Amino acid sequence: MLTLYSMPSSGNSYKVRLLLAFLGTPYDHIGGEYGSGLTDSDAFRALNPAGKLPLLKLEDGRLIAESNAILLYLARGTRFLPDDAYEQALCHQWMFFEQNSHETSIAVRAAILTYPQRAHLRTPDRLDPLLESGNRALSIMEAQLEKTPFLTGDAPTVADISLYGYTHSAEKGGFDMQRFPAVNAWLDRIAAEPGHVPIAFVPGAA
Repeated sequence: MLTLYSMPSSGNSYKVRLLLAFLGTPYDHIGGEYGSGLTDSDAFRALNPAGKLPLLKLEDGRLIAESNAILLYLARGTRFLPDDAYEQALCHQWMFFEQNSHETSIAVRAAILTYPQRAHLRTPDRLDPLLESGNRALSIMEAQLEKTPFLTGDAPTVADISLYGYTHSAEKGGFDMQRFPAVNAWLDRIAAEPGHVPIAFVPGAA
């Protein structure tokens, strides 16, 4: 069985759990919430020297780090990753956008405003540029989603799951989501997909 090391409150970890739920794939879950010390332990650093979650351990013991790399591995041969090379490239395009332009603004701002350990960063010179760049990222998504129901066309892919992870909770970062009606409609479509689970879901939790 697969083993997923993930941080329950993290959008990067959530998007992997969400894809696994959509696929109905069973897995063992090892949680490491912010400040738990899991990622600082020698045992975890031996698995992932970067000390980051999520981390997927395959049945044969091989490891995959980085959330979008995990998504692409899990999605192969499923409806969430097209076979066509161009359509795959569109997925990759949005997933690179997610890590380079979206997560770096929306997730970072939310983390600063959410986690007590980051309270010292709650200054205008830090928060204001993140609000501006985050709104720019959401506007790019809005422009696409005014044209197509999902980011790469008519059906959901790993690109949508990747960007759903932090977009669905962007209000925690102070983003006014009423400005982005097409994004909100897209969020509703993802949430209506069979197998959808909320960010709080981890297998085996009471």
